[in-house]
Amino acid sequence: MLLTIEGLTKAYPGVVANDHVSFSIGNGEVHALLGENGAGKSTLVKMIYGLVRPDSGRMTLRGVPYEPANPNAARSAGVAMVFQHFSLFEALNVAENVALGMDHPPPQRQLARRIREVSETYGLPLDPSRLVGDLSAGERQRVEIIRCLLQDPKLLIMDEPTSVLTPQEVDILFQTLRRLAADGTSILYISHKLEEIRSLCDSATILRLGKVVGRCTPREVSAREMAEMMVGTTLQVPTRAATEPGEVLLEVSNLTLRPASPFGTVLRDVSFSVRAGEVLGIGGVAGNGQDELLSALSGEARDLDGAVRLRGRPIGKLGPTERRGLAVLSAPEERLGHAAAPDMSLTENVLLTAARREGLQSHGFLNWGKSRGFAEKVIRAFDVRTPGADVAARALSGGNLQKFVIGREVLQRPEVLVVNQPTWGVDAAAAAAIRQALLDLAQGGAAVVVISQDLDELMEIADRFAALNEGRLSPPRPTRGLTMEQIGLMLGGAHDMDVAHV
Repeated sequence: MLLTIEGLTKAYPGVVANDHVSFSIGNGEVHALLGENGAGKSTLVKMIYGLVRPDSGRMTLRGVPYEPANPNAARSAGVAMVFQHFSLFEALNVAENVALGMDHPPPQRQLARRIREVSETYGLPLDPSRLVGDLSAGERQRVEIIRCLLQDPKLLIMDEPTSVLTPQEVDILFQTLRRLAADGTSILYISHKLEEIRSLCDSATILRLGKVVGRCTPREVSAREMAEMMVGTTLQVPTRAATEPGEVLLEVSNLTLRPASPFGTVLRDVSFSVRAGEVLGIGGVAGNGQDELLSALSGEARDLDGAVRLRGRPIGKLGPTERRGLAVLSAPEERLGHAAAPDMSLTENVLLTAARREGLQSHGFLNWGKSRGFAEKVIRAFDVRTPGADVAARALSGGNLQKFVIGREVLQRPEVLVVNQPTWGVDAAAAAAIRQALLDLAQGGAAVVVISQDLDELMEIADRFAALNEGRLSPPRPTRGLTMEQIGLMLGGAHDMDVAHV
């Protein structure tokens, strides 16, 4: 065995993150670590990578006791990790970013040559001289992977590696991982995309509430069976009664907007409308204008030409607070730092967006009791795993913070809700619950815009689908009857051609 974990335990105030966890990973094995949000996956891999010290238990790596004091010690022992959130500097080129992750980087010319060699060997070609700010999400992930591969790791930990990739990029990544495994590198793979687990992984360990509750060979069980092992109950599928949409609530006409960031995407002549009771799904590869579109709809970016209208009234000059007063609410993709303030408590975070609609302030004074009550309501309704409303946002797992952010907006009863990547990084049961909440909102008469890179998600809940490509939006089409070939054409920019008969 490459890595053996025995009785690993880690507790924090109010919660036992890992409770006597034991499992092992063989040489050249692709091992999945599964569990719902808050199951303890992140804490476990942080202990393996030296970011967190266990309270008890032991690890052995290649038969030798393994107790990494920090990530540098883990890397020296042959353990590398690709995190869910990229840690790259957009203003630097690929080689410069790679050098920042090395203890003793070689000269730039030599490093650039090595990057080319390794990236081409593993089917992930990279130009070392390109600015990271000009790279797609898939290319940025290549930088993170190549940075790890240059360390010649024996164990590669990957946390939600396909969350921002196209299906084609996922195929390339899986080819690379299979090649690494064939060469003897072991891979610990964390993902909520269970069909990917079935396709890629040799074995799986399942955590629930910090404990190992099962093991399986993914190819021998269904995705639903794995999901139900994770949650310990029958998985509910989102449902919605058929209704006719009502009046047009949100209308966008010929919206053209420059991004705030020099690495952003210009929105070009974007037009669509959403009716009461309707869900509009907007798909696209990361970096094609999703953030800019949400900013234009939320009021963070002002449209001064009247392109955005609510019930026919121009609202483009209004900021986020004024739009929230009109029941136009939003939840951005980046949950930690954009949707939520990391160092503020959950109670303080509900104040950031719900103060007006929930009456959490009066005459300039904050009502802390009422604010805490609303935060606790969100926690209960969306099953946010946290010791309480006074916990800082950064202390939550990514999936639990996602549930909190979406729940905070949904429970404010918006008439228009715009969300970007609503189920990013959440487990199957939580994703189903969030999708059901969005469907229930539409069922109640709201207009819902869901921007997502998860095409299965959009096909499941959206009434109509449109694709963003280089800041342009295809004409929305009914999702019923759309094929993946047609969607692929739309994602690739075939906005003006008739794809109905492809």
